[in-house]
Amino acid sequence: MAASEDEARLRELGYAQELKRGMSGFSNFAVSFSIISVLSGCLTLYGYGMRTGGPALITWGWPVVGLMTLLVGLAMAEVCSSYPTAGGLYYWSARLTERESAAWAWFTGWFNFLGQVAVTAGVDFGAAGFLDALLELQGWYSVTVPHTVVLFGAVLLLHGLLNQFGVRLVARLGDISVWWHVVGVLLIVAVLAVKPAHHQSTGFVFGHFTNGTGFTSVVYVAVIGLLLAQYTFTGYDASAHMTEETHDAARSGPRGIVVSILVSIGAGWVLLLGLTFAIQDYPGEMTAAVPPVQILIDAAGMATGKLLLVVVVGAQLFCGMSSVTANSRMIYAFSRDGALPFSGLWHRVNPRTGTPTHAIWLAVGGAFLLGLPALWNMTAYAAVTSIAVIGLYIAYALPTFLRLRLGDRFERGPWHLGRWSRAVGTVAVVWVAFITVLFMLPQVSPVTAETFNYAPVAVLAVLGFAGGWWLLSARHWFTGPVAAGPAGEITATEPDVSRTRSSALVRRRTR
Repeated sequence: MAASEDEARLRELGYAQELKRGMSGFSNFAVSFSIISVLSGCLTLYGYGMRTGGPALITWGWPVVGLMTLLVGLAMAEVCSSYPTAGGLYYWSARLTERESAAWAWFTGWFNFLGQVAVTAGVDFGAAGFLDALLELQGWYSVTVPHTVVLFGAVLLLHGLLNQFGVRLVARLGDISVWWHVVGVLLIVAVLAVKPAHHQSTGFVFGHFTNGTGFTSVVYVAVIGLLLAQYTFTGYDASAHMTEETHDAARSGPRGIVVSILVSIGAGWVLLLGLTFAIQDYPGEMTAAVPPVQILIDAAGMATGKLLLVVVVGAQLFCGMSSVTANSRMIYAFSRDGALPFSGLWHRVNPRTGTPTHAIWLAVGGAFLLGLPALWNMTAYAAVTSIAVIGLYIAYALPTFLRLRLGDRFERGPWHLGRWSRAVGTVAVVWVAFITVLFMLPQVSPVTAETFNYAPVAVLAVLGFAGGWWLLSARHWFTGPVAAGPAGEITATEPDVSRTRSSALVRRRTR
């Protein structure tokens, strides 16, 4: 599809081409793959996995969660093909319902916003923790929480600056990120296959269960242990948010979602198996400040362990950069439709770089605020990862649910699931409902102020804010995505739906 055809389709969906369309299909995939980042998610929560289920859950939880995530991604990709816009999920919700479309769009967008900010916070805080450990190994200083928070701020600043320079730089770095991750995983696994003095047995890697949570129920510990894998499999909606900057968007966006999940399933499982087989001292490494770092040092030696740690930190920095990219595009699109406070500021596009500069810095600032509670309670980091999963997956499931409800009236794009659409979508919605409840539950017993999982508080706070604003004000003026194309209207792709929605979708900008 030529760029002019992409732009024509975008105009049909109600928007003018404002962002620079400079991404290939590979670059689109690279953004999602970099955000999933097995070298980030797998390793930052590996210590959590060691305490919450241990090797058995780490090993078997990954393919199970990977399969369920693939179904969620397939359902999303089908809708993405029909509506390739930067708004992504919240735009889909607006177009897939006949009643209360603005409300569906509003709440989908706010959950997507919450999840995106939390992912950025989780990724860059994790990167800061690993960088902190590397600096300690160099003898520069001892790891402390304040040091980690300062590095966290510095990493966010770096990612804000890189994103501000333009989509071409981000695309090139994203392409490099794919090969960094793939080669990095192979390098780490190869070193861990030959360097350790001994390896764990197959029975240990596939069957040893550890419960360091304080709970007595094996089943409960096993299911909350799935957070390691499910947190890693987040952020692939980035391919949808980048479609207004991607060539052949109706095909490249869906492929980016699905292929990023598939490649991550394979790469992540290889990495987790390699790391778990290389464990030398399970009790000692489980209680280390950063367990994967200790495993690398114990298994490969100090010099080689540092080298592998540099590979890991590099991958995590690529991941955080891509997360800011996707987050800022979602903010840009949501504020373009007047749904954020001071929307007129956040949706401005820098005429020189073609990037939404103010949205980039809102993404960075929001992530930093979400990571600050770690100064008082390090359990907050696990809560941030839960918030990321909950916020994003609710936003993933809502348009899928609405697409199922629409049935045969949904007009497919060039990339679709055919007769498997309903089955895949149904399983995806049920899975999301399950993990939404699961990751709001306590993760450590006894539950105290120090061990409390504040994910429900954060989710309820955002829900209360968005719901309160909706009831008191937004329902009177927010009518869904703004028609901003040259014709000033949105061309219907679902005739039955559009007749009831045309007056709601076309409105004057209010901000």
